[in-house]
Amino acid sequence: MVFQISEIINPFEYLLANFEEIKFPAKPLTEALGLKEILEISKPRIIILLVITAVTSMYAASKLIGPVLNYWSLLYIIIAGSLSSAGASALNHYYDKDIDPLMKRTSTRPIPSGRMSAKNVLLYGLIVSSISVIFAWFTLNPLSTFFIALGIFFYVIVYTAWLKRRNSSNIVIGGFAGSAASMAGWSAATGSMDILGALVGILVFVWTPSHFWCLAMKIKDDYAEAKVPMLPVLIGMQRTSKYILVNTAILLPYSLALVAFGLGYVYLVIAAISGGLMLVYHYKLTKTPTSEFAWKAYKVTAPYLTIIFVGIALDAAFHFPVFK
Repeated sequence: MVFQISEIINPFEYLLANFEEIKFPAKPLTEALGLKEILEISKPRIIILLVITAVTSMYAASKLIGPVLNYWSLLYIIIAGSLSSAGASALNHYYDKDIDPLMKRTSTRPIPSGRMSAKNVLLYGLIVSSISVIFAWFTLNPLSTFFIALGIFFYVIVYTAWLKRRNSSNIVIGGFAGSAASMAGWSAATGSMDILGALVGILVFVWTPSHFWCLAMKIKDDYAEAKVPMLPVLIGMQRTSKYILVNTAILLPYSLALVAFGLGYVYLVIAAISGGLMLVYHYKLTKTPTSEFAWKAYKVTAPYLTIIFVGIALDAAFHFPVFK
């Protein structure tokens, strides 16, 4: 079973590491089909990350809670999760079409660069998001469908349309969109949501600020130019680095506390090492609160979610509970 799960996870990690090196078809074909542009507005990095959290959560729930893993349901959660993430990301591209040209990082996206029309991006986002929910309704259970729809709602409405341009808590609250993916996977296996499943999902929510604020420190000037109230723009680099450290200091004990609710020694070791490494780098960031070191801290923070959720799956496969 472990070998089968690794077969599912490893291709995603390979794609994540090598996305920038993918060679797209020749120019005439991409112009005709827009494959490159569709990939860009779908944000495949986010798709891969959220699918990993959903798949590993589903596997862990089937092993720790039951019933036995249904491989058709596993395939369905991958399809529904991928579609929902792609659709929500496209809607994010559409809504941010006015500020993307102002930021160097986003100025070459399909809409501001003129490679796709805003109308087509909106149409794609609405259709794919709707298909994901409809597909989940007919292939998964109502609770999983609810979490898939909730993830779209939080990312598009709560984060993108409501909070991103209005409040510095934007990414803190908006981070729940990622939690919904884990909860969708967990409930796809069990048909319900127990305390452990909810706490595992909230791991994404607690991790997100540390992750995103490091990126925000790196591209602070972009956000300032677009008048997006990200934390470094409002309170400066030094204070933001301290907020990151505090958030990570909350994340580490929170992640370790999950062993009290059913996770075991395998997870405990992985969570302690990966979380401890993040804490060290974020402490160093407070001593060197520059965009260059923030980028280094970001690269340490980014793999954490994949590592911790693979750790949850491995713990479920080789389960040695801390508390019996």
